[in-house]
Order: sequence, then C-alpha cells, then structure tokens
Amino acid sequence: MKAFFKALVLVPVALVIVLFSVANRGTVRVSLDPFSRDLPVFSFELPLFAVVLAAIAVGVLVGGLASWVAQGKHRKAARRNRREAEALRSETQALRSAVPDSALPALTNGRN
Repeated sequence: MKAFFKALVLVPVALVIVLFSVANRGTVRVSLDPFSRDLPVFSFELPLFAVVLAAIAVGVLVGGLASWVAQGKHRKAARRNRREAEALRSETQALRSAVPDSALPALTNGRN
C-alpha cells in the first residue's frame, strides 16, 4: 500500500518535470561575473530547464542542511539521554546480579 501511494505522488511529479524539461529546451546564458555584463569572464549557456531544476535542487539541499543544523541540539540531547539510559541499565543489571536469587522473593513481597 505504501508503494502505491509513493507511486501516486512520484509519477505525476516526474511527468511534470519531464513535460517542463521538454517545453523549456531553449538555452540561456548563465553568468557568474557581476562586473562585466557585455563580456562576462565566466559564463556558459545551458538549457532553461537545467537552470531551473538545478536551482530547485540547490534550494532543497540548502534547506535540508539548514534543518539538519537547526535540529542539532535535539540530536545532542537524544545522544545524552541514550548514554544515560544505557548507564542506568548497566547499573541496574549490576545491582540485580549482586543480590542473591534467594533474597529476591523477600524483597518483592513487601511491595505487593
């Protein structure tokens, strides 16, 4: 069922990307020289769809990186809590192994 819903979303998106790419094959000049408009030092020509799709891809990557950085404090807290839980588990296990098995029923009877 999950694969069906994934296909239900991804197939139309892929179709739109293909249609957009076919419709916008014309070339545009991309210049990275802000000082010389007429004779740029570093410029190249690309199809319009490549420029637009590359801009979208860069935006997704920058957004993902920003989100990952913003969630760093939560990952740090989760690591700290995981280490603390593991330390408490090992301490509990050590205490349980230190108590003889014959003493366990006497300890638990008082709690019921």
